[in-house]
Amino acid sequence: MSVSASAREAAERLRRAGETGIACPPVRDLIGEVDQDEAYAVQSLGIDRRIAEGRRVVGRKIGLTSPAVQEQFGVFTPDYGVLLDDMIVADREPLELSRFFAPRVEAEIAFVLGRDLDSPTTHVADVLRATEFVLPAIEVVDSRITDWDIRITDTIADNASSGAVVLGTTPRSLDGLDLSAVGMSLDRGSEPVSTGSGAACLGSPVIAVAWLARAVARHGRPLLAGEIVLSGALGPMVAASAGVYRARLDGIGEVRADFNASSLPAVAA
Repeated sequence: MSVSASAREAAERLRRAGETGIACPPVRDLIGEVDQDEAYAVQSLGIDRRIAEGRRVVGRKIGLTSPAVQEQFGVFTPDYGVLLDDMIVADREPLELSRFFAPRVEAEIAFVLGRDLDSPTTHVADVLRATEFVLPAIEVVDSRITDWDIRITDTIADNASSGAVVLGTTPRSLDGLDLSAVGMSLDRGSEPVSTGSGAACLGSPVIAVAWLARAVARHGRPLLAGEIVLSGALGPMVAASAGVYRARLDGIGEVRADFNASSLPAVAA
């Protein structure tokens, strides 16, 4: 499949931002505000370049699972990005703020697959059978675009605004877990900053993963055994600053993201 010159230019703009640490203007001036296929082509160019540089795909992430956020972007479906090996951080492993542009955090459930999900007709029972275990997770959402000035095509092109993923280390079986009923609380130190539940994620994180499996299978990059799937936020995202963020997920466990104080990269005007 051919890639347009505008998609290549957009990918190059995002590449320069990532390498220099200087945020860039939105890419919608190059690829438009509504063509999601073009935006995914930009995303693929960026991921293929990182793989050529030695990185490894370890999973996917789902974004825009909240109806309120979908309304903000004027879309009615989620989007997705790709997780690479250098994005994965263990529970309590220190994170330098200077690694990011304008980081935000949200609590999620991470699925680890024991089987491929490679059908464009994947349904929730397939997801339940394929899931080996789940983990509590904190996603660090980030944007290489100045001041988070994004529309749907900007965030898709920027790998669904992916930054990093902090994973808990105690696996939980899905047996007996109703993920739609899982309660979530996210604290910074002793201060609550976000609350929510599994129902906020398309009704259930299992439904979200089934949606993702169908979408990526149609695009020729199906979910594979061993991959990690971030199923979407269980509550509102919050801006990250130096300190410890702890997410507690009922029946699943807790995970901590420890941000070290450091200077953020320069941001282009």
